Amino acid sequence: MSLKYTMDVMEVLDDINANGEKIVALFEGFEHCEAVYETVTGQSGSTDFVKIVIKGTEGKLNGGKARTLGIVGRLGGLGARPHRIGFVSDGDGAAAAVAIAVKLANMSVKGDRLPGDVIITTHICPTAPTQPHEPVDFMGSPVDIFTMNQYEVVPEMDAVVSIDTTKGNRVFNHRGIALSPTVKSGFVLKFCDDLLRIMEMTTGELPVTFAVTTQDITPYGNDVYHINSILQPAVATDVPVVGVAITAKTAVPGSGTGASHEVDVAQAVRFTIEIAKEFTRGQIEFYDENEFNRLEMLYGSMKHLQTLGNEQN
Repeated sequence: MSLKYTMDVMEVLDDINANGEKIVALFEGFEHCEAVYETVTGQSGSTDFVKIVIKGTEGKLNGGKARTLGIVGRLGGLGARPHRIGFVSDGDGAAAAVAIAVKLANMSVKGDRLPGDVIITTHICPTAPTQPHEPVDFMGSPVDIFTMNQYEVVPEMDAVVSIDTTKGNRVFNHRGIALSPTVKSGFVLKFCDDLLRIMEMTTGELPVTFAVTTQDITPYGNDVYHINSILQPAVATDVPVVGVAITAKTAVPGSGTGASHEVDVAQAVRFTIEIAKEFTRGQIEFYDENEFNRLEMLYGSMKHLQTLGNEQN
């Protein structure tokens, strides 16, 4: 029933008055759920960062040892008002993240609690700016990417799934969702076979993946091209990160309205929930730890790619 929750959440978010308080209110009354928000002001306005925690039966918040999955709904803004009327394509990442949280919260009161905790983060801004980008304009954000990572990537996460609309390019020719290889500590690692299996199961189709470049895993602000911010969480943590891109066959501006497809967002929701089930039970890994350690032994650390490089000094 992911589609139902997705549609309900998108209706809430498609509102000039959407804010963190309204999102937090969706989780009132759920025994195993905590939701908070904080308003943060930047150079181009303000946004509400939302953090939703769904507690597991054996999660660390209850003194257990089960692993914690982090889910980041990455975006610039839900809307580009007053320049554009309505919910923009860029908002799909937030819609997916909140819908995941609502679904997991409802599962928890129906007896289907996950073993580990799941931490879902995103931000709510219905009046974000736009910014130039090739081949189509991006959505901007009231705050910079470092502020986003500060609020959305938290130390308790043992792995991160970053969900982001990735339509403003000519790289994809598929409408639906696509999976990135695992990124960890500056290394782009092999695709996770378990995640490919789960994608096949939840979509009923062959898995769709996308290539990641070195530019994409470096921080914004270094004046190199990034396909978008889907892998920016990887610059703020040393745990493994994968991107789940919501895609289109054509280049769609992030600021485009009427360009969100509820079924595609629901695919991302369903896929990520299944990842959460298996990851928090310890049934899957995002990467091969032994192979990663060998890469570092052979070639040294790549953590410098998580920084702004020489200009940082």
